Amino acid sequence: MEIIAWIAAGLSFAIAFAGLVYPVIPSALFIMGGFLFYGWIDSFEGMNVLFWIIQILFLVLLFGADTLSNLVGVKKFGGSKAGMWGSTIGLLVGPFLIPVAGILVGPFLGAVIAELVVSRSGWKQSFKTGIGSLVGFLTSVVTKGAIMVLMIVLFIVFIR
Repeated sequence: MEIIAWIAAGLSFAIAFAGLVYPVIPSALFIMGGFLFYGWIDSFEGMNVLFWIIQILFLVLLFGADTLSNLVGVKKFGGSKAGMWGSTIGLLVGPFLIPVAGILVGPFLGAVIAELVVSRSGWKQSFKTGIGSLVGFLTSVVTKGAIMVLMIVLFIVFIR
């Protein structure tokens, strides 16, 4: 049963990493799901209270990293709240409208359009905000990826 548990957890973890570049996939839920699949199929032995406390703290970090990276990226480049919201909407819609490049083009265009239309910023500032949204998104992907790797490494340490 242990092999099946590892396969189920591994698939769940792989889907979680796909969520780094496809934001519709809830990465955090798939990471936690991998832990639960392993426990249900094989055993929860080793996943004690300390394990769950640490993982829940990392889960909070995952959610915070996403929001904070986008906010800092847009604000650092002089963007407004409208730019931040436009970037977030573009991040969710972009991959559906432009299948491969939408993950990068969506947040950029969302921030630029929001700055132009809502904040009435000029082209130069709107473009800078779009660049900030890209920097924020890429920072978020790297940060979340590192946190997820750490969560999985701790999982392996605790169950072994």
